[in-house]
Amino acid sequence: MAGSSYKDWNQSIIDEFRANGGNVTSVPFGRGLVLVHHSGARSGTERVSPVAFLRHDRDTWLIAASKAGAPENPAWYHNLLANPETEIETPEDGVVEVTVTELAGAERDAAWERFKAMSPGFGEYEAKTDRVIPVLSLRRR
Repeated sequence: MAGSSYKDWNQSIIDEFRANGGNVTSVPFGRGLVLVHHSGARSGTERVSPVAFLRHDRDTWLIAASKAGAPENPAWYHNLLANPETEIETPEDGVVEVTVTELAGAERDAAWERFKAMSPGFGEYEAKTDRVIPVLSLRRR
């Protein structure tokens, strides 16, 4: 999706998430999204992105920077690494302040396997790109 249509789609998902306590049914996400707040690494502009997640434990959410298998990482990935103290909106816990870290090595690989087990789409994204899809940990502060 290009430009404004992608932003409009994201905003419709954000609006539905907020209106329905984290449940998104217009597309098959259900309660499987978090809204990740991030500031532009260069611009400082505040943004919100809906992202699929896995709950690692009570205080940790995992997200994958898959960008549907695009050759580059999503902008939010770079923004989160530049500004790792942020907040997320969750279906169960509401707004949570988190610290973002990128998983590496075996820890990243194990988390990535969980994403692929959750949804075959993640395996399709992996097959479409040459990059290693990053997995980020969002840990409650």
